[in-house]
Amino acid sequence: MNTIEDEKIIELFWERSEDAVRQTEAKYGRYLLTVAGNILSDEQDCQECVNDVLLAAWNAIPPARPQVLKLFLARVTRNIAVSKWRSLTAGKRGSGQAELVLDEIREMSSGRDIADEVADNMVLSQAISSFLRSKSRMERIVFTKRYWLFMTTREIAESVGLSESNVKVMLHRMRKELRKLLIKEGFEL
Repeated sequence: MNTIEDEKIIELFWERSEDAVRQTEAKYGRYLLTVAGNILSDEQDCQECVNDVLLAAWNAIPPARPQVLKLFLARVTRNIAVSKWRSLTAGKRGSGQAELVLDEIREMSSGRDIADEVADNMVLSQAISSFLRSKSRMERIVFTKRYWLFMTTREIAESVGLSESNVKVMLHRMRKELRKLLIKEGFEL
């Protein structure tokens, strides 16, 4: 099946054509499985997540009209996968990337669990966005791949052409700088 431009896919959603779902899956299905797979370890859970994303897109468009369909779908995938991961690991510690990333976030907050607050607190989100805007393009990419897409340091290194050691050092320094900035801005960590 030939893929079509995102604008046409969005129009199909607005027309309530079921072809919108088929075209979305054809164009972005593998990408969404990768995003889900960085959070969930089970292939079946990842496929269920992608199915949930397609349903969520169907329900959200309209009224939403995403400017960048791929990013919209990635955000929905991430949110659904994190929710699924939380329900699967309730009451037990997981060993996947999601747990490692959340541990790193906790490291910035002196053990206080702010993972949920990061998503919900608009002021904190703005501070993090401002911090990222002050970083190089490469640092922003690495940070986003780790803390948004839950990629491993090895996957990040391979995707950006750095050594895994460089990626780890970069992430460590950025966590340290971000923690310092948040404290300076008055966030209680």
